[in-house]
Amino acid sequence: MSIKTSLDGQIALVTGASSGIGMATASALAAEGMRPILAARRIERLEELAAQLKELHGTESLCIELDVRDQEAVAVAFGSLPPEWRAVEVLVNNAGLSRGLNPLHAGSTEDWDEMVDTNIKGLLYVSRAILPGMVERGHGHVVNLGSVAGRDPYAGGTVYCSTKAAVAMLSRALKIDLLGSGVRVTNVEPGMVETEFSTVRFHGDEERAKKVYQGLQPLSPEDVADAIVWAVTRPPHVNIQDILILASAQATATTAHRKTE
Repeated sequence: MSIKTSLDGQIALVTGASSGIGMATASALAAEGMRPILAARRIERLEELAAQLKELHGTESLCIELDVRDQEAVAVAFGSLPPEWRAVEVLVNNAGLSRGLNPLHAGSTEDWDEMVDTNIKGLLYVSRAILPGMVERGHGHVVNLGSVAGRDPYAGGTVYCSTKAAVAMLSRALKIDLLGSGVRVTNVEPGMVETEFSTVRFHGDEERAKKVYQGLQPLSPEDVADAIVWAVTRPPHVNIQDILILASAQATATTAHRKTE
């Protein structure tokens, strides 16, 4: 019988913690007794979340205003952590986004750069800063947020799908790099989750974003956070390599059953 691993008193770093899956994951890990480092660009949202976690769980949080695309800022932020916050046990590389839904020949290079710099390079920068400590201590867990889009390409998603396919391969290769180190790696690939994702993709077009989720019940951020907590609380000898989590009404990135009124 598997015994759940306790996270009480340990430190978790969650990027993109100011909304959506990142915020839900930070909250779920705090409920397990973890002390979260909350990193995102919107510091005021992080401070609000920290206050909520303090009230709900008595949890202390460390808020870091950070754009993961900035390699120097990432190195400085995590290279100068207070001593009591340095032993990160769980890293959740959640910061990510999609921009636009155009075919490649009509796409925006600015959108491409933002996706590649955030979804791939940002993940690499943060991992490079945190992993040496995990390896030195002989334990830790890296959770990367991929997507069903990393498995199933779709029209207009060429660059976004490619970045998430890269996350999947990066996670598998990282597991090889870390064999014998005591550090585990999990790639979590959600389907449709109702967050700010589509609003960001469509550059603030709320009406267009709402249509993505019409006629079905998508996943909630808390559904994904629950899967992450499950993965990181498995016994040390168990590594959950991949989790594909879809709404019941979704079968692939582009196949879903929608109710009509």
